Amino acid sequence: MKNKPILCIAAASLLLSGALAVSLAPARSSVVPAAAKSVPAASGWDRQAAERYLDSREIWWQGWDRAQKDHGTYCISCHTQATYGLARPVLRHDLDEPPPAGAEQAMLASIEKRVRMWNEVEPFYPDAKYGPGKEVESRNAEAVLNAVILSSYDARQGHLRDITRTAFGHAWALQSTAGPTAGAWVWQNFHYTPWESPESEYHGAALMAMAVGHAPDNYRSDAAISAHVDGLRGYLQSHYEAQPLLNRIVALWASARLSGVLSDSQRKALIDELGNKQHGDGGWSLTDLGTWKRVDGTPLEIRSDGYATGVTVLSLEENGVRDAAVGRGIAWLEANQDKATGAWPAWSLNKNRDPNSPAGPFMSDAATAYAVLALEEKR
Repeated sequence: MKNKPILCIAAASLLLSGALAVSLAPARSSVVPAAAKSVPAASGWDRQAAERYLDSREIWWQGWDRAQKDHGTYCISCHTQATYGLARPVLRHDLDEPPPAGAEQAMLASIEKRVRMWNEVEPFYPDAKYGPGKEVESRNAEAVLNAVILSSYDARQGHLRDITRTAFGHAWALQSTAGPTAGAWVWQNFHYTPWESPESEYHGAALMAMAVGHAPDNYRSDAAISAHVDGLRGYLQSHYEAQPLLNRIVALWASARLSGVLSDSQRKALIDELGNKQHGDGGWSLTDLGTWKRVDGTPLEIRSDGYATGVTVLSLEENGVRDAAVGRGIAWLEANQDKATGAWPAWSLNKNRDPNSPAGPFMSDAATAYAVLALEEKR
């Protein structure tokens, strides 16, 4: 990662229950994890250990100089902050914790700040510094992930706030209306799988569909966005067959929340295919979910990991699948949390990374978030 930019999607604030005043934490030393109530560990896994890991990674991210952006905001990464923004409100609910504080509050404050200052904040990757097209890519990805994260918090509160509607509006305004990306967004591409590569365009669109379908106040049926939603459905349907299996899994997840993303036959065929990809130990491997090739030529791990298992189990559960394969996947997740760190294992698809390097834990960050979501969905 020495010379490669990390995808940043600036973080923003969320007023939970309509009354929480949030303030941006400007320095690493001032960001502390929220205090959690004493809650017994879930059967087979430790919620509080997972929470500590995710919060510690958020604290680290906000303290990293490369994550700090203009107007006192933070950049948000697909691997660390976007997945944190999906999993953390679920943990907060199930641990019966108070509203966000510390690093979580700072992340939300930053996202909301950038949403409000959308026409004033700088893109994360301006063309002048990173090359032609990077400004469009980074603005598109930022807009989508801002909406995804804010709506994940609103869903727990049961009401879509005005700031979240504004975030969705920014994303819709950037949605492609013509050409090969019509219905989707020109996505961040630094040729790093699975979040910053050509196939990430579909991945991002599927996450947007998931967020739209899950947003409260029946947002998906709002007449004002009907043309945008139809375009998104059309893109996901027309590009589905060409996607790596990982992207099709995310589309499966989205299809449980937004109708018309997959046909019944596509859903059935994909569920069957996932059953065939399950390893004997009950898990799934990212290596099996696409035709990846590392840039350094090192071989990929061909064993079960937390990312592939978490996102697969989650997508199956959300589609009502509660069969023996899902049960084995849940058992794998429960058995493979690192009790010392609270994290689940995963590794880079791009190169053999030093786990102690800045980029080393990124895949485990995402793996831990998806494992948490899958295990909490079991309830």
